[in-house]
Amino acid sequence: MDIHVSLKENSYDITVERGVLNKAGELLNLDRNVLVVTDSGVPAEYSDIISSFCKNPVRVMIEQGEESKNFDNYKLLLQAMLENDFTRSDCVVAVGGGVVGDLSGFAAATYMRGIDFYNVPTTVLSQVDSSVGGKTAIDFGHYKNTVGAFWQPKRVLIDPDVLKTLSNRQISNGLAESAKMAATFDEKLFSLFENGDIESNIDLIIARSVELKKDVVEKDEKESGLRRVLNFGHTIGHAVESTVEPGTLYHGECVGIGMLAMSSNDVRERIINVLNKLSLPVSADFDIDKACEAVLHDKKAVSGGARVIMCEKIGTFIEKKISNEELASLIRKTGEGEFG
Repeated sequence: MDIHVSLKENSYDITVERGVLNKAGELLNLDRNVLVVTDSGVPAEYSDIISSFCKNPVRVMIEQGEESKNFDNYKLLLQAMLENDFTRSDCVVAVGGGVVGDLSGFAAATYMRGIDFYNVPTTVLSQVDSSVGGKTAIDFGHYKNTVGAFWQPKRVLIDPDVLKTLSNRQISNGLAESAKMAATFDEKLFSLFENGDIESNIDLIIARSVELKKDVVEKDEKESGLRRVLNFGHTIGHAVESTVEPGTLYHGECVGIGMLAMSSNDVRERIINVLNKLSLPVSADFDIDKACEAVLHDKKAVSGGARVIMCEKIGTFIEKKISNEELASLIRKTGEGEFG
């Protein structure tokens, strides 16, 4: 199925279809110089398929992991394009998860003031969330996504078949983001997480998650208002993620933990049940003081506090500003396991 993201001159289609990877030559304009970016954790066959359709593929592989979203790898991509005489008529294709997509998209957004970008997400997390909406970034100074740009892809190809190589933990990590969207927007989808067979409904969950996110992005492309609802769980989640050792906790796992502090008691109980069903953690051991410091550098911070998304009833949300002291208290309670 094709899901159209309507953003005037930045509009594009997201194709969700098993086997669509093998149709990339028909759906993407690859008759030019193409920077194909992947990482060491992605099966080589996926970037091989994309490269086979390219007139002149230039391939770059980075190491797997959040720590690869750095200036050195950003420069590596720019250098590869410069050395191969890329012009503004050429393009970048990301084949991988959120790290590859964020880094590649930022390189595409800034090379010669912007060239075409295609995203072929290969993880649940990137399929349901990070590949949709045009956010690109690298990390800086131990803080996530502090240097970046909004740069919409020309097309996104989502092939659920590529998920067969993922571990159960990686799949659950991505589904945490889908559950997040369900909690704030779609009670029916949340009920599926609670009561349904998740494995047999994975295609439906992916497609519905994409639809939910695209509806938000269409109304608020650059996060000036409504799009902030997608940050549910991220204020504390990002703080936790910034303080643990790389690889200790995945992004979706941190978001799941972060949702609990921002929920009413009834909602928290239901979210915990879903996290347990997905074998996701409901608490974590992290440096509370460092997390409190990290949250002050978060993009959601405002003078004297932060704007946070709360969920008091499944399928709904509220946005409110809380003080730095209130936020620190919630982080402390999270670190002490009070919510999980």
